[in-house]
Amino acid sequence: MFKVIQKSVGPASLSLLTFKVYASPKKDSPNKNSIKVDELSLYSVPEGQSKYVEEPRTQLEENISQLRHYCEPYTSWCQEKYFYTKPKMQSIVQWGVDNYEYLQNAPPGFFPRLGVIGFAGLVGLLFARGSKIKKLIYPPGFMGFAASVYYPQQAISFAQASGEILYDWGLRGYIVVEDLWRNFQKPGNVKNPPGNK
Repeated sequence: MFKVIQKSVGPASLSLLTFKVYASPKKDSPNKNSIKVDELSLYSVPEGQSKYVEEPRTQLEENISQLRHYCEPYTSWCQEKYFYTKPKMQSIVQWGVDNYEYLQNAPPGFFPRLGVIGFAGLVGLLFARGSKIKKLIYPPGFMGFAASVYYPQQAISFAQASGEILYDWGLRGYIVVEDLWRNFQKPGNVKNPPGNK
């Protein structure tokens, strides 16, 4: 076995060595048939100097150029809108993927609860016949009530957050109405009755 390894390692190791080879002309051969590098066709230099000449534009090229200049503001606007909406669309797509994965691995009892909540929304839509305001209030109200039965902790946190938002809006509205009332009550804004001068 040692002989086999020795025979295979020897030629392989010789192939990794590098050798320098120097060429020298033979003393016997005459130098009559030698060719200079400039005489080779591969290395020939063209006669004279080359000059770039631009070809005149055709009518088709002119029309395409005018069309590009005409469409440039619209394409730049589309690019701006694309780069503006791209992160939002990516977040929406990611939200959809996350929801899809959640629905694939839903906890037990999720789909029956979802059915009851959807049915409550349909019942609210049936009770809201005839009025547009009722159609805006009843279905979400019935669905919210059904959801609060199944998910009480989330309903409490949602009610607290929405209550704070509604309180903030009411406070802002009160301040605006109070400012309008004060501006209306100023002496310069009140007209004198016709009998008093």
